[in-house]
Amino acid sequence: MRRREGDGCPVAGALQLVGDKWTMLVVRDLFQGPKRTTELLAALHPISSRTLVGRLRDMEHDRLVERKDYGGSPPHVEYFLTERGRLLVPLLESLRRLGETLDCNVCEDRRERAGSYCEACPHAANDEQQEEQRHTNTPSHSRRENDVPVVLL
Repeated sequence: MRRREGDGCPVAGALQLVGDKWTMLVVRDLFQGPKRTTELLAALHPISSRTLVGRLRDMEHDRLVERKDYGGSPPHVEYFLTERGRLLVPLLESLRRLGETLDCNVCEDRRERAGSYCEACPHAANDEQQEEQRHTNTPSHSRRENDVPVVLL
């Protein structure tokens, strides 16, 4: 993102950090924990790898994310939010609530299209809990329906 010289206004300065389309979406995805570039590419589809890498470099320059290189072949690099980057999380939550209020997108549309909610969505936690309950309430395949449980003392 091309940077302009600041005019001394904190709003203008903050918008230079987060005014790009992808910045807050990267924050959304990194809020859940460190991610590799390929994981971010998949979560942020249709972003191009060139755009993502450029955005990550800008965010690293702005101290919003850190890049950790684990080396190896193929290279293993992960990005994570810094403390400064985590300061954007309340803004992310405000944007989510605003999007819901303005009916910009519906979480269910994403679930149908992508097969899941975005990781930062409150619906995702409810969905995971329901999935866990289904697994714990479902009898195991090795137990027969007519078996009677026996308690040994």
